[in-house]
Amino acid sequence: MSEVRVLGVAGSLRKASFNRALLRAAIKLAPEGMAITPHDLDAVPLYNADVEAQGDPPGVAAFKDAIRGADAVLFVTPEYNHGVPGVMKNAVDWASRPARSSPLDHKPLGVIGASPGMTGTARSQSQLRQAFVFTNSYCMPQPEILVARAQDKFDANGNLTDETTKQFLQQYLVAFKAWALRFKPA
Repeated sequence: MSEVRVLGVAGSLRKASFNRALLRAAIKLAPEGMAITPHDLDAVPLYNADVEAQGDPPGVAAFKDAIRGADAVLFVTPEYNHGVPGVMKNAVDWASRPARSSPLDHKPLGVIGASPGMTGTARSQSQLRQAFVFTNSYCMPQPEILVARAQDKFDANGNLTDETTKQFLQQYLVAFKAWALRFKPA
């Protein structure tokens, strides 16, 4: 059985965020043959073409290298004000460069997220999927994980405690592994 190396990226800088907790849960629940490695976005500066013209800053270079070294990327996005948080969009903007030969080009991706709101992260996930059309990435369309009312599904230590959400996440990860394998070179 082929091993699938997944880079996990949470789009929140807050250490105790629901999305970092969801990523930790995904790491624990990953099926056999899938390894998820988290990557923090703390060192990725705001995108600036003048900075890019001088070469990728170290945090950006490390992020791009991590994407290149993974078979797939799992983006775990919050939703702020009905949209993609700046941290997540900024990371995607950096990773999308240079156009048509970026680390995201032809990369299988997954998008999940958690939010205290009633619609989970439906809007932010939709916006990310639109961005991934430009990056020529293979974003898994189904199933979706939209963890709504996240405050009721994680304990005070950030552990996923809701059994139904755990089951959905496990099913998602099995599907994501199969999705990533579709694009992995033989």
